[in-house]
Amino acid sequence: MTNWHQDPFFQYPLTPFETSEGKIDLPILYYDNSNFLALYEVELEKAAPLLNSKLVDVARFPGGKALVALALYEYRETAVGIYNEVGVAIATVPAGTAQPKHPWLAMYEALDRRMLGLTVIDLPVTTAAACAAGKEVWGFPKFITDISFSLSGSRFCSTVKDPDSEGDIITVSGSPGLGVSGPQLDILLYSQLNEDLLRTLVVTRGGGRLCLPGSIRASVGAGSHAMARRLRDLGIHGKKPKLIFYSHGLQLRLNAGAKIK
Repeated sequence: MTNWHQDPFFQYPLTPFETSEGKIDLPILYYDNSNFLALYEVELEKAAPLLNSKLVDVARFPGGKALVALALYEYRETAVGIYNEVGVAIATVPAGTAQPKHPWLAMYEALDRRMLGLTVIDLPVTTAAACAAGKEVWGFPKFITDISFSLSGSRFCSTVKDPDSEGDIITVSGSPGLGVSGPQLDILLYSQLNEDLLRTLVVTRGGGRLCLPGSIRASVGAGSHAMARRLRDLGIHGKKPKLIFYSHGLQLRLNAGAKIK
């Protein structure tokens, strides 16, 4: 037992779950990690066709925009091992739910009453154990590939390799602009497992920096991988993010999903 288990944040009841890669416990606990988040506003009609579930609708942001999150993680110590991960997600609400009147504020509502969440459309990881858990517990669109992650000072660079070729799916690099200290954001995830819509709460802890985009830009590869095609469809290549958040102090509890549809 590590010292993390003396921390009340991680003193949480665990439920075993058997995956094709072995047993895990839910919630999955993440003890020592870094993350880098870039938020983009894109045209609503670009985002809607990319959702992998008909059980959610794209959330409408001001100006007829959709919100896309590009989230990159270095997990140095977790209950399921060491791995890196990159998520591309679209802000959504359950299908048929009223759209939030103030979507930016809705992202900061308490988890127990929040309806605005994120639906992941791509989630590459670097290990088979993380891939199996994501697919079998939540129905996440995971695949295994090489992912680099370098966050030194405020300089950032991460590349997702194409597992089917020698090319890259995406590289995110640069330095964020002016920023202020801020906390991690608790996350609500929607995913479809078989025919069920799952609502998953991700409880976070740790400070970081909320910044203007500075020189941070994403370069999307020209290959045929489905993730690269979706990123090109979203118009992420070379686009200036709206906001950046980064941290070396991320901790979280990734809960099992609750069936809501």
